[in-house]
Amino acid sequence: MKKLAFGDYTGLASNYSRYRPGYSRSVLSALLGLIGVPVDKIDFVDVGAGTGIWTRMVSERGVRSSVAIEPNDDMRKQGQKDSIDMYDIYWLNSRAERTSLTAQCCNWLTMASSFHWVDFDLSIREFHRLLCPNGWFTALWNPRLIEVNPILVEIESFLDRLKPSIERVSSGRSGITETLTEKLTSSSYFEDIVYIEGQHVIRMTPEHYVGVWNSVNDLRVQLGEESFLEFMAFVERRVKGLSFIETTYLTRAWSARRKAQ
Repeated sequence: MKKLAFGDYTGLASNYSRYRPGYSRSVLSALLGLIGVPVDKIDFVDVGAGTGIWTRMVSERGVRSSVAIEPNDDMRKQGQKDSIDMYDIYWLNSRAERTSLTAQCCNWLTMASSFHWVDFDLSIREFHRLLCPNGWFTALWNPRLIEVNPILVEIESFLDRLKPSIERVSSGRSGITETLTEKLTSSSYFEDIVYIEGQHVIRMTPEHYVGVWNSVNDLRVQLGEESFLEFMAFVERRVKGLSFIETTYLTRAWSARRKAQ
């Protein structure tokens, strides 16, 4: 595998598609209710869609149209492959800061586990352009609640010893999420900030749990390949022989309504 840069999931798409968990279905239901439009009238755009995990969850609920925007070739091609038989999703190679979509083309636009990778100011200006009047933008993440499972705590402790300065760039419990409400509130493009969260538990086989780690980008970049392989060897030893690993996920969603200008 080539040396990765932050946010570059080239070579990781297969593991991402196969092992990454979905988001809370209860949070999705709450968000659909927030939009204020019948579900079958929602034109939906998912930016930074990756392999389309969230895109397909929304599409399954019966929205009128779904567009998935993903600039990474590997992730987009995997998403197209995963979606081809069951979902009517239009895939587009573009970036959050400057899409090729027409103005006011959607009434709900989301970024799922990807908003931390983009330029905030340029992106929200573009999202304002794409949204219809009173349309909604949602940024959401799906971090693990490590502290509720001693095995997960042990694994994270080993990671901290391996590299104490590690920063989880894409964590939904740090980074951009610490100030996101304030940043959206002070924006000239959005108003009526709403925060929703919900927990769900997934029981993973050891193979599945190891696969999730193999799909990460920020950890691999910061550790380097040698230390990352050492970390993965520890993870595999620690979960070997277990029937399952119970992992609690916390879907966190920030939504903001398009401001009239």
